Amino acid sequence: MKRLSILLLSVFLLATMSCNKYLDVVPDEYVTDDDVFKNINLAEQGLARLYNAFPDETGSTITAYTDESYHHWTDNGGALDAYKFNLGTWSTVDNPQGNWGGRYRDIRRANIFIERIESVPIPLDRSEYYQTWVPRYKAEARFLRAMYYFELFKRYGAVPLLTSAASIDLNEAASSNIERNSTDEIVDFIVSECDAIAPSLPATQEPSQVGRATKGAALALKARTLVYAASPLFNGNPLYKNISNKDGKHLFSQSYDKERWKKAADAAMDVINMSIYSLYSPFPNNPIQNYAAQFHNRDYTESIFQRIKGNDTGLDGNWLPNGPPFKGNGQFTPLQELVDAYEMNNGYPINEPGSNYQSNGFWSGQLWDGLKWQNVSNISNMYKDRDPRFYASIFFQYDVWRFDATKRGMKFAFWGNGNGKTDGWANGKAGTNPWGYNIRKFLSPEYDRNANTGTAKRNWPVFRLAEMYLIYSEAMNEYLDAPDNRVYEYINRVRARVSMPALPILASDRTKDGMRARIQNENRIEFAFEAHRFWDVRRWMIGTTVDNKPAHVLNAKPSAAELTATGIPDINSEEAGVAVFYKPVVIQNRVFQPKHYLMPIPQSEIDKDPGLVQNYGW
Repeated sequence: MKRLSILLLSVFLLATMSCNKYLDVVPDEYVTDDDVFKNINLAEQGLARLYNAFPDETGSTITAYTDESYHHWTDNGGALDAYKFNLGTWSTVDNPQGNWGGRYRDIRRANIFIERIESVPIPLDRSEYYQTWVPRYKAEARFLRAMYYFELFKRYGAVPLLTSAASIDLNEAASSNIERNSTDEIVDFIVSECDAIAPSLPATQEPSQVGRATKGAALALKARTLVYAASPLFNGNPLYKNISNKDGKHLFSQSYDKERWKKAADAAMDVINMSIYSLYSPFPNNPIQNYAAQFHNRDYTESIFQRIKGNDTGLDGNWLPNGPPFKGNGQFTPLQELVDAYEMNNGYPINEPGSNYQSNGFWSGQLWDGLKWQNVSNISNMYKDRDPRFYASIFFQYDVWRFDATKRGMKFAFWGNGNGKTDGWANGKAGTNPWGYNIRKFLSPEYDRNANTGTAKRNWPVFRLAEMYLIYSEAMNEYLDAPDNRVYEYINRVRARVSMPALPILASDRTKDGMRARIQNENRIEFAFEAHRFWDVRRWMIGTTVDNKPAHVLNAKPSAAELTATGIPDINSEEAGVAVFYKPVVIQNRVFQPKHYLMPIPQSEIDKDPGLVQNYGW
């Protein structure tokens, strides 16, 4: 059998989608559903197309839609979309993250595949082979359809549930009067599908089939769905008490149910108890590398499900700093809010007494450059003794990367009006990174962009074991009256991988509220830039707190008055730039209103389907 990755690539490279042609990837004489399902090879390509529609968050701009980063490619559509979200100007007719129509096209194709794959003629000499694979193909398509529904659920909550090939195509039908199903019905459907297909999927895939659905992937989707359903956004949220279909059917449950948390915990434990996944930690003396290396290679010890990627170095080019030794484009600036969220390596948040955090002064020592330890000096005390995941995820002033090749530390502070001297192009090159940090996570130290040698071998982690551990900890903390070892054990496993101290540490860690804050922060750090945070702040309903305020970066574009006030004769010198650099400055005043917790049903859909009712506030 051909590797799925080959099929995916062949599908990806072919032309645009169409509602009335199932594949659009085959010769003209094979263009209809009937043609496709008369040929097992074409049907297999149809499954590959369903995989190709699976969400790909690699390098996603969604990191800049929340309190992780700022997108400053001012001439780029992704940056403009981020501005819309951050300024609250997106709408029912302009939602860059919506994808309502696209997902229902995917669901329609999945429905057709699920109903017809078992009737596809099989060559007699291949009948034994396909006796195994056809049921698996059907289970994989059901998994993908469930994932598509989860993508709609986390955006809109209640959505129409269409599960047959005969269902009306929402993208084409006018005046269809299709109504929204309740959030409970959507969750129950996803969970029941995962339960039904898990026994039909293999526990693991052979190397040539990695990227296909497994039992663990189905159970992980179930766990993620259930923890969302248990979260404040969907568990008795009074904000949505008046959202009902026109027949009076309530779309959002108004009764808080503590047992939802227990269901989520049990689902996560089902994945954990498979005992075939382990936290990636092959470097016993290097906690930074234990965390970092899993994101730039294809070791599968922690991965439950991943989107297969080629050896593309485009992400490295986008995210590396701009200066000559690195030759990147500095697409995103991590915000100071994220930097400050990393604890000290003694386990204390930086604002807690006992943390030993200092914002002034400098230190010398060693930093990991991706390949080996390097001696460094003049590093701000802001970056001393932090959680090892900080050093694996964020580039900062005088940080090092492939030092033997680049020959110097990174320079983000103002210096010489840009002009190639700073890696942030502080006042020079428009659209690049002038704000003090760069993303380091996912970058491959095997790739030398300056010499254009080496490659980047990474996949996108859709589900990994650390998420199941943190789902279990979160769910048990919410289920119990006060945290106990069931809560601490699994968050501490995640922390131990990077040699962070075990909880509890603070007195508040022994309370439900205190542990909730710890668990939410652990998610923020562990999954930084993995497209979790945008959705987490919504399901936890903390967006009006964390995304409704000024966003801060460092002072890499100081005024002439600030530089003159340093007393340094050459105000365009590196010394002067560094002297005024370590000061948080506002880059954007962000807006998050209660209506932003869920996305609006697109106005175009409501216009053609009078059965659809709108979400709160829209």
